[in-house]
Amino acid sequence: MSQYILEMKNITKEFPGVKALDNVNLQVEPGEIHALIGENGAGKSTLMNVLSGTYPAGTYTGEIYYEGKLCQFKTQKDSEAVGIVIIHQELALIPLLSIGENMFLGNEIRTKTGTIDWNKTYYEAERHMKQVGLNESAQTLVKDIGTGKQQLVEIAKAFSKKVKLLILDEPTSSLNDEDAKMLLDLLIAFKEEGLTSIIITHKLNEIIYCADKVTIIRDGSTIETLVKGVDDLSEDRIIKGMVGRSMEDRYPKREHNVQPEISLEVKNWTVHHPLYPERVVDDNISFHVHKGEVVGFSGLQGAGRTELAMSIFGHSYGTGITGEIYLNGQKVHLKNTEDAIRHKLAYVTEDRKTNGLILGETIRFNTTLARLDKVCSGSGVIDRDKEVQVAEKMKTEMGTKTPTIEQHIGNLSGGNQQKALLGKWMFTEPDVLILDEPTRGIDVGAKYDIYCLINDMVSRGKSVVMISSELPELLGMCDRIYVMNEGRLLAEVNAADATQESIMGYIIRDTVRDTAKA
Repeated sequence: MSQYILEMKNITKEFPGVKALDNVNLQVEPGEIHALIGENGAGKSTLMNVLSGTYPAGTYTGEIYYEGKLCQFKTQKDSEAVGIVIIHQELALIPLLSIGENMFLGNEIRTKTGTIDWNKTYYEAERHMKQVGLNESAQTLVKDIGTGKQQLVEIAKAFSKKVKLLILDEPTSSLNDEDAKMLLDLLIAFKEEGLTSIIITHKLNEIIYCADKVTIIRDGSTIETLVKGVDDLSEDRIIKGMVGRSMEDRYPKREHNVQPEISLEVKNWTVHHPLYPERVVDDNISFHVHKGEVVGFSGLQGAGRTELAMSIFGHSYGTGITGEIYLNGQKVHLKNTEDAIRHKLAYVTEDRKTNGLILGETIRFNTTLARLDKVCSGSGVIDRDKEVQVAEKMKTEMGTKTPTIEQHIGNLSGGNQQKALLGKWMFTEPDVLILDEPTRGIDVGAKYDIYCLINDMVSRGKSVVMISSELPELLGMCDRIYVMNEGRLLAEVNAADATQESIMGYIIRDTVRDTAKA
């Protein structure tokens, strides 16, 4: 009997023109948390898609042994039948269905007459929800619970399928620190009960916190497996394995050359919820950004940072918006996104796959989308040669790794999608660039590249507003940081004088005051 619950031997997977996996090997012992890490495009998700049957047997070479038996999964249902369940980064939940309906979708519990047994469905759903600590009614619609609870629904759904090996692909990428820790603690608790987990994440602190072993993949090949208690599991050591070199500084150095001129000033900005106009999302907020400055916005989920950014960007969020915007000292009225772009303001969304890019189209198509007028002939027809020239230029400047600009953007890794999205907005030639979670779900190497692009932009006198849930990122990249909580601006601090503890202190004290008032 094998000591491993899973062995993947010499797995090779090719796509047209690309070898995604090249003789990859992975060994996982029962009851361990095994981290699988590497840069974007290294092949982590591809390997797990091979394991889960998403890429069926016959489309790759190599062997998969599960519980000592050679397996050839043709579909995801085949792997689930033996207890392997994968939870993808983009949650596979239907917002307008209940938790119970989502949990048993495609695996419905039926009566003897063939109709759905709703009583048993909701009973079983709530039984599995209790296993993951989710205290909600199984009849609650998924759209009415937060992202953290939706992640728990996916895990409860896995338990309903009698999971033995749970695969989680970037499970905390959309969670705040508190929800992320709660999820990792849950995995540790499940490990004590015998559950085996494979976790893919770019958050190295999470790996150090929960993983028993770490397998590093680079350029489609297995580099090494590190074992907790035996090998060095520090962030620096893991990064060296991922990128093939040491990174002395996670944040590139730059000369802080903030100019006295103010590029963007927002005064007394108030935004109401688009569906519930009586609810104030951002309450009387004022801030400013100098030329050559990176200004950060910190806050927990629900602080109103994204809503603030989107409402400023041509009223693309909210209703009943009041307040004033000044660009380069001139008061402007940005009625829509076209107005914002024309006034050299750009917004890079936190959700690149839904709101930032058209995944079924090419890099060329996406790059010019925000300023088609710049690649049109006098008659308003798109000049294909100009478009190709622009797309090639932005691909080079952003460092996007792709064989051709005619590649569908949905086929790129997360880091390269983010670079392509930045290229799209840099093509608009903004004076002020608002970045919303610009490094979410991408690896340390791609993060460093994006930080260098930000530094290059401000070195040319442009301005950057950075919204991030990662405090080290804000402290490492920004000149000043604004702290928000529940739609209010709490503080303005110089990044050089701030710490993670001091920033969180503002938020905690404000939350305590609100609780006391209630």
